[in-house]
Amino acid sequence: MTEEPKLICVRTCQGLDLAQIYKSKLEAAEIPALLKYESAGPVFGITVDGLGRVDVMVPEPFAAEAEALLQDLDGPDLLEPDDEPEDE
Repeated sequence: MTEEPKLICVRTCQGLDLAQIYKSKLEAAEIPALLKYESAGPVFGITVDGLGRVDVMVPEPFAAEAEALLQDLDGPDLLEPDDEPEDE
């Protein structure tokens, strides 16, 4: 049985729309990508308190190439991968 590669978060952003742009750019470069997010955010349209947070994940062998490819797309909705929403 073949072991699947580890997934690495290459971008974290607020909202599914921006994440879809990142994913599309990666897939156009033949880099497989997966979006990881809480399902409640898109269902209820909530983008506060961490519910709008979306992680763009790629297999580990593609991580460096994906990071380089996405550098020109950094925008105001970008979060650092280790940013956690603040609890009130």
